[in-house]
Amino acid sequence: MAATKVYIVYYSMYGHVEKLAQEIRKGAASVDGVDARLWQVPETLQEDVLSKMSAPPKSDAPIITPNDLAEAYGFVFGFPTRFGMMAAQFKAFLDATGGLWRTQQLAGKPAGIFYSTGSQGGGQETTALTAITQLVHHGMIFVPIGYTFGAGMFEMENVKGGSPYGAGTFAGDGSRQPTELELEQAFHQGKYIASITKKLKGTAAA
Repeated sequence: MAATKVYIVYYSMYGHVEKLAQEIRKGAASVDGVDARLWQVPETLQEDVLSKMSAPPKSDAPIITPNDLAEAYGFVFGFPTRFGMMAAQFKAFLDATGGLWRTQQLAGKPAGIFYSTGSQGGGQETTALTAITQLVHHGMIFVPIGYTFGAGMFEMENVKGGSPYGAGTFAGDGSRQPTELELEQAFHQGKYIASITKKLKGTAAA
């Protein structure tokens, strides 16, 4: 049987979302028979603007096109928040998926969401909640992690990003990086969604 392709598609300006994406890919790849791949959405800002914003160079993860999405069986979408919603770069990418919507090529496919915010009240839940509308219009199946991460969901002694909607981190002023617990939650999300994607694929083929 062909491998179950799970695409981790993200936008990351300062690297926080990308670090979560890398762990999510590792988690998804740990599921037997899953081909987990990292993809970046195109940047919409000019280089001189990014330079003024002190954004580091992009990684070598390939740039995805809308048509690439049709090849995968499941997805995990990640982005930083902008005023409690997904960054415009990711929204611009989704706005270009009209052709896939017209032919319903993403309908019935599972998808999860992960994110980074600047502060604890900066949109850890609203960023995911408002992003679900994109999945709904494509007929995709939103897969939250719920409380499947176990005790890690109830961490109270240390600051921790993420929620039942998906893995998350806090960037603060940019100097804070994802903690070990946040990365563990990201790994869990990748493994969890990949497992569900594999099950759904097997059911569809039966």
